[in-house]
Amino acid sequence: MFVLRFDLRIPPFVTNLTHAEQYREFLRMVEWSDDKGFAAVVLSEHHGTEDGYMNSPLLLAGSVLGRTSNVFCSVSALLLPLHDPLRIAEEIATIDLIAPGRFNVVIGVGYRESEFEMFGKNRKTRGKDTEEGIRTVLTALKGKPFTYNGREVLITPQPVSDPSSLISVGGSVEISAKRAARLGLSFVPAVRDENLESVYYEEAKAVGYENPMCMMPSGPGMVIVTEDPERTWNEIGDNLIYDAISYAAWQYKDQRSSWHIEGTSIEELKAGGQHLIVTPGECVDLVKTNGAAVLHPLIGGIDPSIGWESLELVANKVIPTLN
Repeated sequence: MFVLRFDLRIPPFVTNLTHAEQYREFLRMVEWSDDKGFAAVVLSEHHGTEDGYMNSPLLLAGSVLGRTSNVFCSVSALLLPLHDPLRIAEEIATIDLIAPGRFNVVIGVGYRESEFEMFGKNRKTRGKDTEEGIRTVLTALKGKPFTYNGREVLITPQPVSDPSSLISVGGSVEISAKRAARLGLSFVPAVRDENLESVYYEEAKAVGYENPMCMMPSGPGMVIVTEDPERTWNEIGDNLIYDAISYAAWQYKDQRSSWHIEGTSIEELKAGGQHLIVTPGECVDLVKTNGAAVLHPLIGGIDPSIGWESLELVANKVIPTLN
């Protein structure tokens, strides 16, 4: 399985690419990939960054699904405590109506203090706010009147899909695993940790949740395919280092992620194992071993032509070999 991941950030030192150009390339890539054997598109969310990190993943998810007929689209993760849950419910329902069965939102609690300050939200209550928000969204998606903060509200039109199939819970701590089980939702941890998986399934059994599903991250978080890996490392190394350093700078002691690499050089990124630049043959071996590859064709504001080369090699040399 091949997943296309996008966060649409451009480092300050990149002067030959605008966000308008990058967004157009993103939508072109998604539309092109729809009938080539790619399985899914994954979008992310952050706010107030100097590099313009994607801040409206639901809007872009609607664009992805409106321009495709086959690929699945996941927002991973949507930072629910920063938003009005009623408005989020409306947007989720609308997107599901556009493409029933091809959409899911992984709910995250958020962690960057600046984002909570930007939206006037309380970071200290993010766990409670997230759980209450998820319950509100699930209730709202049923399409029936209910009481919210003392008011009677109604979200219509309701989605085609079952509300529980549209929402998953993210996180990297046991509280998140238990929250997912209590809410009767799938769990998508941000880090590979078998203990979290065990806690989730144990809690699901304790609360009587009969259909639990934990989807653990596996393999590198970025794969670029090229005929000449060393050349490509030299071309985009600075972009990848920027991406790693800026992401690491956001992390707190209570925040874990498989994507977090403390690397300040190409050699350190190579050793970290999350950034992988490979030949088509090596990509075939990777997918045979892991079952999937996460392609990141616009990572760190790289020249879109490099991302296109990667996608075309996967479509023309990797997928046919696997098939």
